[in-house]
Amino acid sequence: MSIDPRLITQLLRLQFQTSSDPLSLRNPSTDSAGDFSALLESLIGKTVAEGTAAGNRAASGLGGYSLPVSAYTSNAALQSMQRSALGPARPSLYDPLVEEASDRHNVEASLVKAVIHSESSFNPYAVSSSGAKGLMQLMDGTGEGMGVTDPFDPAQNIEGGTRYLAGLLRKYNGNEGVALAAYNAGPGRVDRLGIRTDADLKEKLHLLPLETRQYVDKVLSRKQQYG
Repeated sequence: MSIDPRLITQLLRLQFQTSSDPLSLRNPSTDSAGDFSALLESLIGKTVAEGTAAGNRAASGLGGYSLPVSAYTSNAALQSMQRSALGPARPSLYDPLVEEASDRHNVEASLVKAVIHSESSFNPYAVSSSGAKGLMQLMDGTGEGMGVTDPFDPAQNIEGGTRYLAGLLRKYNGNEGVALAAYNAGPGRVDRLGIRTDADLKEKLHLLPLETRQYVDKVLSRKQQYG
């Protein structure tokens, strides 16, 4: 298969224009979205066999874009196209899911949004180098323990991640900093250091990985933004 690299460049430019700012709650311009959709159809259309029916279309779950799908395109291939094409989504799309999970598990919605932002930049298909998946970057074992069967389903992932965060908040008696450190580094590591309160965390913060120290500060700062 040969695809003109100029088409790919233009596609990426338009994708950047429509979704590069995960904090923005504005809708992408109609012109940019239309141009992106047209180019995307042109690009994806090159991957399906010639002469197949072009009438089948998949609009659900594509953020308003429709992709031409061959009758012989597998579900896995379609999901792969969706994930690569859409990239990070805008936070407003997930506000209802966040609010529901937050109410259910008694966790502030602003904290959940801050965790999502820090973990995955609101990309439901994010996968880390360690294998953490989805919006709140759940490891497979953690997700399964929280009842998540599809980590790329935003509703399941946000529910499972919020439930896990709520459990950590209860474990550490509402000390948000400690709960966030445990979310990032694992509760075992936090417990081995004898960190139980935010005062303990401040005293022993230097014993935690730099990533965890930065993570706690980043999430708490973003919580203020979302609050």
